[in-house]
Amino acid sequence: MKQLWHHCHAVTMAGGRYAVVHDVALIIEEGSIAWIGPEAELDRDTAFDQVHDLDGGWVTPGLIDCHTHLVFGGDRSGEFEMRLEGVSYSEIAKRGGGIVSSVRATREASFDQLLASAESRARLLLREGVTTLEIKSGYGLDLDSERKMLRVARALGEKLPVEVHTTCLAAHALPPEYRDHSDAYIDLVCESILPTLAQEGLVDAVDGFCEGIAFSVEQMRRVFTTARQLGLPVKLHAEQLSHLGGCQLAAEFGALSADHVEYADEADAAAMASSHTAAVLLPGAFLTLRESRLPPIEAFRAQGVTMALASDLNPGTSPVLSLRLMMNLACTLFRLTPEEALAGVTLNAAKALGIDARCGSLEVGKQADAVVWNISGPAELSYWLGGQLPVKVFKAGKEVEA
Repeated sequence: MKQLWHHCHAVTMAGGRYAVVHDVALIIEEGSIAWIGPEAELDRDTAFDQVHDLDGGWVTPGLIDCHTHLVFGGDRSGEFEMRLEGVSYSEIAKRGGGIVSSVRATREASFDQLLASAESRARLLLREGVTTLEIKSGYGLDLDSERKMLRVARALGEKLPVEVHTTCLAAHALPPEYRDHSDAYIDLVCESILPTLAQEGLVDAVDGFCEGIAFSVEQMRRVFTTARQLGLPVKLHAEQLSHLGGCQLAAEFGALSADHVEYADEADAAAMASSHTAAVLLPGAFLTLRESRLPPIEAFRAQGVTMALASDLNPGTSPVLSLRLMMNLACTLFRLTPEEALAGVTLNAAKALGIDARCGSLEVGKQADAVVWNISGPAELSYWLGGQLPVKVFKAGKEVEA
């Protein structure tokens, strides 16, 4: 089917640039962009099966949320209250809360319960124009529970009009049954959990939490080595609460991304630039934890590090249900420009997932994932604190509803 989208303006992100094109038209064939350019150059003799008059709206690439923990059981609103009373995230974790409390709830929940709760959260993201989601495991921490989470993630991709990328985050925290035996748990991850789930086709990438309350650089090196042997790309929660060397490890393994990175430094930025490892900024967690250490944005700019942006949707440290809100927070808290924020949830987010060859920008040959907005200009997407929903959303050229 050949479609025409016209009477619109666009921010294309073509060639990795924030490219604004006024009075643009797009021809869509078989779910991909076949032509894009000024409407005045459109061949008027071309016949179309379907025409979309976009009524002067602004078209952006489909939004990509490249870091979520969307599948989980229960909630941690009680910990939110504890933090308001001054208890730190690290102290909550030491008391048996934090990730481990979500592990208990997730293990107890059925597949259907997890799917229903995850679907309700995912639909909220989709209504804002998210066309691609990354979903991590990491609240199971045993083979059966990690498998259950990843199966739920796969099921969401089949049920909803969204592309889902699954990440095995088994090295997220130490499960209660392995207390004081972290190396033995890493043995389980490397020898059983990762190989089994990869063989079952449930894993697109491997992640881990490199932090004092989680796993060391050397333990994560073992996980990454296993992932490499399995032919899986890696990413890492790094330098969130302290500087342990996670960014350097990520760069060493050519990771897709290092995420959080508040404690990264100039040397880390240089290493990430050399390895083409994206920095995924997560202002939702920064805000929720009331952190004060900012990511080294200027160093990332100076070194040319790709800066992506994501919700980090999770029950404890980033109960975020709006990627657009993260665009505003990235500007107000991290001092990104609106242009950088939009790039962070489109092309740069695609780079953080390793899918930028086919997603993340409006270019010939790329998948026709797009969002149409009733705005006066692209900066409005970072300006408004909620309330601005898309007019239309297209996934692979097909108009969809959440």
